[in-house]
Amino acid sequence: MAGKRTTRTREPTAPEALLPPKAELERLKLSPEVAWYLVSRGIPLPDCPPRWKTPEPRTAKGARFDPERVDRVLRALRHLQHTKGSQFAGRPLVPDPWQVAYVIAPVFGWVREVRPGVWARIITSLYVDIPRRNGKTTLSGGLAMYLTCADGEEGAEVYALAAGKDQARKTFDPVKAIAEKSPSVGPNVKCLADKIVHKRSGSFFQVVSSVADLMHGANVHGAVIDELHVHKSPDLVEAVETGTGSRLQPLVVIITTADDGRMDTVYARKRKYIEQLARRVIRDESTYGVIWCADDDDDPFAEATWRKANPGYGISPTREYLERAARKAQNSPADLAAFLRLHLGIRTKRAARYIEMHVWDRPANATYVDERALRHREAYGGLDLASTSDLTALAWTFPAPDGVSFDTIWRFWTPEANLRRLDERTAGMASVWVREGWLRVTPGEVIDYEWVRRDINADRERFVVREIAYDRWNASQLVIQLRDEDGAPMVQMGQGYMAMSPPLKEMLRLLKEGRYRHGGNPVARWCVDNLAVAMDPAGNVKPDKERSGDKIDGVVAAVMALDRAINRPKPRRSAYDDDRGLMVV
Repeated sequence: MAGKRTTRTREPTAPEALLPPKAELERLKLSPEVAWYLVSRGIPLPDCPPRWKTPEPRTAKGARFDPERVDRVLRALRHLQHTKGSQFAGRPLVPDPWQVAYVIAPVFGWVREVRPGVWARIITSLYVDIPRRNGKTTLSGGLAMYLTCADGEEGAEVYALAAGKDQARKTFDPVKAIAEKSPSVGPNVKCLADKIVHKRSGSFFQVVSSVADLMHGANVHGAVIDELHVHKSPDLVEAVETGTGSRLQPLVVIITTADDGRMDTVYARKRKYIEQLARRVIRDESTYGVIWCADDDDDPFAEATWRKANPGYGISPTREYLERAARKAQNSPADLAAFLRLHLGIRTKRAARYIEMHVWDRPANATYVDERALRHREAYGGLDLASTSDLTALAWTFPAPDGVSFDTIWRFWTPEANLRRLDERTAGMASVWVREGWLRVTPGEVIDYEWVRRDINADRERFVVREIAYDRWNASQLVIQLRDEDGAPMVQMGQGYMAMSPPLKEMLRLLKEGRYRHGGNPVARWCVDNLAVAMDPAGNVKPDKERSGDKIDGVVAAVMALDRAINRPKPRRSAYDDDRGLMVV
């Protein structure tokens, strides 16, 4: 194998006429570079795009797509052999077109020069969320063997992460069988009970099921995590991710099926992170992910739904297999839940999204809001003081002159000590928000409310502030000072269904009609993407901070501000304004 420390890069040279039109590539979720690679290598373009796909690092500084890197992976995989199934056993491991298009080519093709003459992969974290029977174990095993034996890394340490001894065997044994039964690989490796050693390079692939076994001093080149949702604690996953720092081009591979919708698990956090990357809420060029799943409103028993959720449909899983599973699901609620999760990729207890990002991002809503034009406009505020150590939000909503639409701007504050944690939760975007002025950092461990007070009073000088709503159960010293010392018009507002449902529903209606202009504030957008709601039997809704993926303070503040704006006193009409004039009798 050619070493990884040099690479030849070139721009696609295949005739443009061989590529589908741009609209078709967008439907298939294929980049021009990957589409060119498939066409130039005679690999059919797959027609099974994932539901979610994060951006490829095409715009990363110095990024190049190197087709020979992808060729090298495919050649190496062909030296491995399938070990199970009468249809595949003994045959070379030739990845399906969808595996090349959506996994292998994007991950291994994109490189950049890290120092003169030294090129490395841009993507260091791969996430594949896919229903059962789609070749998940074979693909993860093949990638593990490539990282161990063919990635050009001397002394590579590659680990399989398992949540227990039983899971460890399920993770390791298939890879060991592939290594032992592949004629061109077996003589070059030594297979032990829980380790595969590549003799020439001294690299190894080993299964670990605890942080103690891994040891924090491990120098990780690669890791494969199968079935992420069975990991009850994030400790082992985090330990292996932090152990890659000294490697040139490490790769942590997560290949999993969906979970049952539990909140605040390591799976839930990873899944949410990938979906946010796919929606462009945050950016992380080093992470790439694809998720195949049906939508909640798809007919679970329609063949079109099976095909949509399973890129290997027709080969593995077969139509007959899914038909049998569907029949069982139709006769049992328990089997239906398993069918939805395992074969359609649907998180069966997933909280419904209340505001879809494509609605929030509509041009009519995201249009630029010029704060200078808001000076001396009537303003209504919503102040959310949820946490002194995390994020505080203030929203100002301005009824527009047309009488039917609204403009909203935000102020966000976080303490200096929290910025690193906030960066970890936003892929470093929090620091970007600070630099761009969307987020204000106050000194110390907790938010300095004197800064917040000063900023609010400065806004009161700019705008005609009629009311500022706040949670009546969270009346801090700041609220008392604003009201009693500064004369700010503070108004108590409950956070239950009765108070929050009307303005939250009105916000959604205004967004759908393009009458809620928010200027594309990225911190508010992050909060909206985190939002989950609770619903009572009557259909009333309210923001649910416990079920939401992360902070939603910006939404809560905006809902309170909108409530005061839509319930503002209407000007009384004078008899002298009547078109009929004054009647004298």
